[in-house]
Amino acid sequence: MIDTHAHLNTEAFQSEIEDVITRAKRASVDEIIVVGMYEEANQKALTLTKQYHNLYASVGLHPAYVDEGIDFSLLEAQLQDEKVVALGEIGIDLYWVKDNLDKQIRYFKKQIELAIKHKLPIIVHSRNSSSEIYEVLKEYQGRITGVMHCFSDDMSWANQFLNLGFYIGIGGVVTFKNAKEVKEVAKNVPLERLLVETDSPYLAPTPHRGKKNEPAYTAYVLEAIAQLRQMTKEDLNDITTKNAKRLFNKMEG
Repeated sequence: MIDTHAHLNTEAFQSEIEDVITRAKRASVDEIIVVGMYEEANQKALTLTKQYHNLYASVGLHPAYVDEGIDFSLLEAQLQDEKVVALGEIGIDLYWVKDNLDKQIRYFKKQIELAIKHKLPIIVHSRNSSSEIYEVLKEYQGRITGVMHCFSDDMSWANQFLNLGFYIGIGGVVTFKNAKEVKEVAKNVPLERLLVETDSPYLAPTPHRGKKNEPAYTAYVLEAIAQLRQMTKEDLNDITTKNAKRLFNKMEG
């Protein structure tokens, strides 16, 4: 399995990174994409990829941190690292901060343009912002692809993003009993556009809900989606792994 979205570069994992990676391997999670959010986390992601051959990085400025800004020349240099497979996570978040939408859109667009320049996919954070995200992405249709990470909107929005050429990332929320929309999306997204992720250390799946999430728990996500789609975990894993390698094409194999 590939966990396509984990924040192993955060404080939550600092003292146990070795154990977390060992547990992931034991659970057959062979590769992990460590996703940046701001300068320090981006650098930490890159450092981890140098220490562990099965880790890859994504670097970018998360919308929650746009008021802190970022050194774009540094970000552009990092994008050229051989272990960087995407730019992200980037996007628009109207849950935490609502009064800087113009700035969020400006940073989102600037980073999309960098991704296009360096031929990288993007990892998109969209919280309470599907309409705003869609309007931005529509401007770049046919020039950019990526994944709608930890997608939690309904199927009609999923179809809009699929039509723009994006993949849909499903995480631990799919295991929650009342997550009807996420279950519906997980069941109906075209198989060739589906990715699995954890968003560790956040949103741990059942039976670990409310606790710290980690890449090993990708297995619970995969199992839940396989049950919804009435297929074997092995078949679903084969497909989602191929999807990840297709989208994040700098990954080996």
